[in-house]
Amino acid sequence: MDKIDNKYTMFQLEFPVKCSQKLLFNFLTTPSGLSEWFCDDVNINGKNCEFFWGDSSQKAEIISIKPNKSIRYKWEHMPKECFFEMAIDTHDLSKSVSLIITDHAEDNELEESKMLWETQVAKLMHCLGM
Repeated sequence: MDKIDNKYTMFQLEFPVKCSQKLLFNFLTTPSGLSEWFCDDVNINGKNCEFFWGDSSQKAEIISIKPNKSIRYKWEHMPKECFFEMAIDTHDLSKSVSLIITDHAEDNELEESKMLWETQVAKLMHCLGM
């Protein structure tokens, strides 16, 4: 795990997924897909996003996108080195698909952040019929 500013630690989680890259990418990048599992609602205007959960919201910027491969966001309130990325990995031989989450969290929130991702991805799996 990488440290940023001696405050944030980068972590990565991998989840096997039984669906096509294209379908999974749609759930990671579109307002309709994201609002099914990641947040209650999202507004995307170019590279600017605002995610809504109940009465709260957070703004993020899309800092990179690779069609059917990955999307990387940066929360407005986080240091520039901190991002969260949702990437799709397909094994060449087996053609199995995995969702790889890369994120940053403060040390005292690391386990909580991992559990939050696990909960959110469980919702995604349910949406995918898994």
